[in-house]
Amino acid sequence: MAADVLRSLWAEPRPSNAPDPGLRDWALVGVLVGWSVLDVVVRQDIAPRPLLLLAMLAVLGPLLWRRTHPLVAVAVSFGTLTIVDTVRILTESHGALLNSISAALILAYALFRWGSGREAACGLGVIMLWLAITYVADPMSAWETVAGYGFFLFAAALGAAVRYRAKVRIRDIDQAKAREREQLARELHDTVAHHVSGIAIQAQAGRAVAASHPERAVEALAVIEDAATRTLTELRTIVGVLRATPDAEFAPQPGVAEVEQLASDGQTRPRVEVRLFGEFDDLSPAVGAAIYRLAQESITNARRHARHATRVTVSVTGDADKVRLTIDDDGSAAGGRVPAGYGLVGMQERASLLGGTFRAGPAAERGWRVEAVLPRTGTPR
Repeated sequence: MAADVLRSLWAEPRPSNAPDPGLRDWALVGVLVGWSVLDVVVRQDIAPRPLLLLAMLAVLGPLLWRRTHPLVAVAVSFGTLTIVDTVRILTESHGALLNSISAALILAYALFRWGSGREAACGLGVIMLWLAITYVADPMSAWETVAGYGFFLFAAALGAAVRYRAKVRIRDIDQAKAREREQLARELHDTVAHHVSGIAIQAQAGRAVAASHPERAVEALAVIEDAATRTLTELRTIVGVLRATPDAEFAPQPGVAEVEQLASDGQTRPRVEVRLFGEFDDLSPAVGAAIYRLAQESITNARRHARHATRVTVSVTGDADKVRLTIDDDGSAAGGRVPAGYGLVGMQERASLLGGTFRAGPAAERGWRVEAVLPRTGTPR
């Protein structure tokens, strides 16, 4: 288990959104260089000034590329510090380093925030090596030694924590986008398929009676025109939502009140009857929209797949804590009719996301039954 975790950390890639050096990065380096020059001018307890100032310039410069090339920045900066401390040990030079060396903590943070797993491991090794040599050049107490290691490990841990949080946020955004795509796919399937199915049925009926009853063919064409107009309206609404700005006012989702509009007159086969029972005033908008879409999709499936069906009955009952939707058709049950495509899958997902139940299958006596039960206060999960 531990070996798998280590291998996973080792194989962790770099984040793909690392920003290039900007004005703030140049300002940070400029401030730190000015701080280093001020230290050289004011302080008297530092190591040889010219060499140390050049070394600090080499240490601070790579801060500009700490996001795009974190391992290179750590190697150059801490490698320079390691060389300086090694020279101090060999020449027995005395004197403290510049205070601006504390900026090296930024590199430890950036290494774990922007580097790959391999880069983080190698860079941490370089930092630990420099710390070991530093305590040889400037002997310190055990407490100071532990504190020094603790500061750099804390910076590294902070970088890893921020990286993990950003990764989780990106994952959440991707999941939200996936849910929106799924919802859009369901909306397109439910609305467009419903109207297009009606258009196809009316076109077939019109062609069948065109020769013997031209007036009925004209009526069928009128129904086709109306269905096509509504289809274009729904498509424009969906496309408008996709193109709208974040502060745009979206059209309200259809609800239980609009289910009655799915009913048809006696001239369309199968005839659709809608019955509403109970109260729906305080119904959650998400539940109302789901009831409408489930009814719409079930009617579409009945028109497509219910052989010899003459009637589709839609019943919506609002109880104290739930809403029940039942759709029955009187079509033939021969052949174990099952609607093809993604219709049933989408309906099952709609009900599940709202904490409800869904069932579809042959009715006890004849035809096909769809039944969904949703909580009144259901919210998308």
